[in-house]
Amino acid sequence: MESTSAGELVKVTGERGPALDGIVFDTPSRTKVVVAVLEAGRGPVMRTVHLDALGERAEAGPHDHALRLLVRRTPAPVRGGARGGSGPGRGSAGHSRGAAHRTTGR
Repeated sequence: MESTSAGELVKVTGERGPALDGIVFDTPSRTKVVVAVLEAGRGPVMRTVHLDALGERAEAGPHDHALRLLVRRTPAPVRGGARGGSGPGRGSAGHSRGAAHRTTGR
């Protein structure tokens, strides 16, 4: 597949096990995609896969309802850096201002 968008029906082909039906949740980079798939014994889970491991799927599968419920209850991915002042809100909790200039004692 060349490009994907959230909510798209895909088939995940991997080096281990059979191909799994999945639903795209997020595309964190150009080559990686987070997909909701149904694993045997574990149920619906999120997996990060390479874009080359995805194939198109036209019709809905028997487990799509469970996958859509997982996608719906998973919080939206957070973009941007984990720290710093570039994101929304303030930096560290409890430090609302920068440090004052420290004199040399003259």
